Amino acid sequence: MADADHTSPAIPPEDATPGAPVREAVRRYAALQPALREPTQRYVELVTSLLDEAGINYLSVDGRTKSVASFAAKAARLVDDEPQYADPLTDITDQIGVRVITYVHSDVAAVAEVFDDQLHVIDDRDLGLETAQEGRWGYSSRHLLVETDDPAPEGFSDLAGLRASIQVRTVLQHAWAEFEHDIRYKGTVPEEHAPDLDRRFALAAGLLELADQEFSAIRARLQLGGATTPAEESDPSDPRISGQELAAFLAGRYTDAGWSRTDHYSWISGLLLELGVTSLDELAALLTSVDSQAIIRRMGYRYPAGAVRRLDDALLAIFGEQYVALTGNAHRVPLLRARLEKLLAPDQPDR
Repeated sequence: MADADHTSPAIPPEDATPGAPVREAVRRYAALQPALREPTQRYVELVTSLLDEAGINYLSVDGRTKSVASFAAKAARLVDDEPQYADPLTDITDQIGVRVITYVHSDVAAVAEVFDDQLHVIDDRDLGLETAQEGRWGYSSRHLLVETDDPAPEGFSDLAGLRASIQVRTVLQHAWAEFEHDIRYKGTVPEEHAPDLDRRFALAAGLLELADQEFSAIRARLQLGGATTPAEESDPSDPRISGQELAAFLAGRYTDAGWSRTDHYSWISGLLLELGVTSLDELAALLTSVDSQAIIRRMGYRYPAGAVRRLDDALLAIFGEQYVALTGNAHRVPLLRARLEKLLAPDQPDR
């Protein structure tokens, strides 16, 4: 079926049929939506880059471009018989959506701090806090509406002027939200059973909040005690330090550092191999030449930098441009050079 504006003259505003503005907004969004798919993926890349650069642990980063059907349903919402969105194309702000899943609640706050520092945060809502302030248990998630600063981060100038809605939640909060959405979306609950369903969802939300707190306590206890891990079976043909061995070594060396992503231990082990470091003894001897406190002062970490980030900076301080030029660092040369400038800068006198 052809669009109405291609087959009939424009309808004067006073003769507009009910729902016409929504239909027009949906038609325009349907034309726009395919062009948002690439920026959505680019925002995923930007968010991933920012979190990796900050050294923050997270489970996953993914994105989605709002579907036309979802946009249409949202555009048609009414509040007190009035449209919720006067201008849907402008007011519906989650057309580009990114989701960050962390392991524990403290990481949610750290991720939000990164975005506040590196992006322009237009809006920031902690829906879990809002729910708690109402004396309830339920949906918990940090929702931020962001756009790139001017100038945009290097390599992401194509995102200038584009906003993205970012959800940040723990893996347990995510599990609750996905299950609750799936049940309510697909299930038909008899009216007489709705109160019991709501009570059970509230009970599950409370239990998951308690589990989140316990996971945080477990991680804090392990970090405080210098956690060790059992030796994994190594491949004799692989000269790299295993990721698990490196994780245990760094936990003992950087006792105040947060955990890093599991795959990052293996990644930086590959960089060590490029440098000719193939054993923990060699690495320990190498790091004796580093003044860790001087690195901390120069880098001025604003976030709880993970152990891999701390090692990354130590290797950068030791090897300088040689480290920047490693094959495994080809994707982040500008970021490393900016960090190297900080490391080479003299300490500022205390005021």
